[in-house]
Amino acid sequence: MGFIKIIYLGCAFFFSAAALAQEESTDLEPQSAAFSSTVQTRHQAGISDTLEYALKMVGVNYKYGGRSPSTGFDCSGFVGHVFHQVAGLSLPHNALAISRQGKQITANELRPGDLVFYNTLRRSFSHVGIYLGNKRFVHAPSHGRGVEVVDMQDKYWSTRFNGARRIFSLQLPPGLTAE
Repeated sequence: MGFIKIIYLGCAFFFSAAALAQEESTDLEPQSAAFSSTVQTRHQAGISDTLEYALKMVGVNYKYGGRSPSTGFDCSGFVGHVFHQVAGLSLPHNALAISRQGKQITANELRPGDLVFYNTLRRSFSHVGIYLGNKRFVHAPSHGRGVEVVDMQDKYWSTRFNGARRIFSLQLPPGLTAE
C-alpha cells in the first residue's frame, strides 16, 4: 500500500509540474513577443532619428575632407558624422572603406538607413549616401553644392550604382523573433 501511494504521489507531482511548466511557457511567450516588439520599436526609432538628423544637414556646404556641419562635409564625412552623432558609430573616412562595413544587401533589399554606394570618380565605391526610402538618398554631393536629397532613379545615379550595405541590423537575443 505504501509503495502504490508513493507512485501515485510521484505521478501527481510529475503531471502537476508538467502543467506548471506548460503554463509558465505560455506566460513567457507574450513577454518575449513584447520584448521583441520593444526592441524593434527602439531600432526603428534609432533609424528614424538617423534619417531626421541627416535631413537637418541638408544645405550644409561641401568641403573635401570635411567632417562637421560648421566646416562642411564630403560624402564619407557626412555619413560618418551622422552615424557617429546618432548611433555613436565610428565609420572610416573613405567611401570604399565604409563599403566594407556592415552587411552587403541588394538594391531590392534597401530599407531607410542603409548606405548606398556609387562610382562617381571612375572607380567603384567612390561615393556614399544614406538611403531614405522611396528610391531617394541624402548625401554630400560635390564642390559648390550642399548636402541634398536626390532620386536614385535619375540617370546619373542609376548608371553609377555600386551596391548597398546595412549598418543597422536588428539583433535580438536567441529565441526571440523579429516578427
